[in-house]
Amino acid sequence: MLLYTTPMNPDPEIRETDSPSHDLLMLADESPESVADYVGRSRCFVAQLAGRTVGQYLLLHTRPFTAEVVSIAVDPACQRRGIGTALLHHAIRTARAAGFRRLEIGTGETGTGQIALYERCGFVRCGIDRDYFRRYYPAPIIENGIECRDMVRLGMELRPDAPSER
Repeated sequence: MLLYTTPMNPDPEIRETDSPSHDLLMLADESPESVADYVGRSRCFVAQLAGRTVGQYLLLHTRPFTAEVVSIAVDPACQRRGIGTALLHHAIRTARAAGFRRLEIGTGETGTGQIALYERCGFVRCGIDRDYFRRYYPAPIIENGIECRDMVRLGMELRPDAPSER
């Protein structure tokens, strides 16, 4: 478990790294097989406060002109302090600068907090992958007391002339 108790700076430093945090990967995705499938094909970005990693996301090129934010996570002791929002805004800027035209993200249908965060950052629901977690995960995932079965897909178009986020 990651713990961080020093007062938070509202603007974490976000940088690319070749060494994603295993703890944060497992916090975002409970399947080691799933993580192993995409971690080597992704670019990893970490959020740091006072030199300590408190959040990260991976950016994965999925289709022509399309990238996906995968395995986004914030240390539980640092959540609800704007770090997830900062990571998502960074992902949007990074994907746009890399020439992607669409950015996507997915989460379990029971993750109401995550869905709200993604929608506040400009993502729009665009699909549901029915029984995704039953098909691809070896054990049931229980979130908020409910079995997570479906993946909610969200996306946004990345116009090159759009105003910069944050």
